[in-house]
Amino acid sequence: MAYINDDILDLALSGIDDDTENLYICSQEPTTYAEAQTTYKLGTKATPAIGAPENGASNGRRIIVAAITDGTVDGTGTATHYALTDNSASKLLATGALSSSQAVTSGNTFTLTEFSVTIPDAV
Repeated sequence: MAYINDDILDLALSGIDDDTENLYICSQEPTTYAEAQTTYKLGTKATPAIGAPENGASNGRRIIVAAITDGTVDGTGTATHYALTDNSASKLLATGALSSSQAVTSGNTFTLTEFSVTIPDAV
């Protein structure tokens, strides 16, 4: 793969930071906005806190999504993935697996430890 400057990777990560309106916990990894927002959604955290781009843990560039202590659960099931979305534009911005799955029950709250969204270096 060709070299990509960190500034370019940071633009992509800043776009995720700037445009994220909601974080959803999902019962499986969504591949579309509709799947994240309705089909697999078990809970929502509006406007999650996301840090500025920085060096990745082992390579590349990353943003860190702050720990969540007050997410709203509106479905019952096992959450295995997260989705970051731009609801105004109906866009799925990023998805990934949770560090560990968690059983959730409608009407409760959910918590997540901080996690990163990383774009690895080109090799």
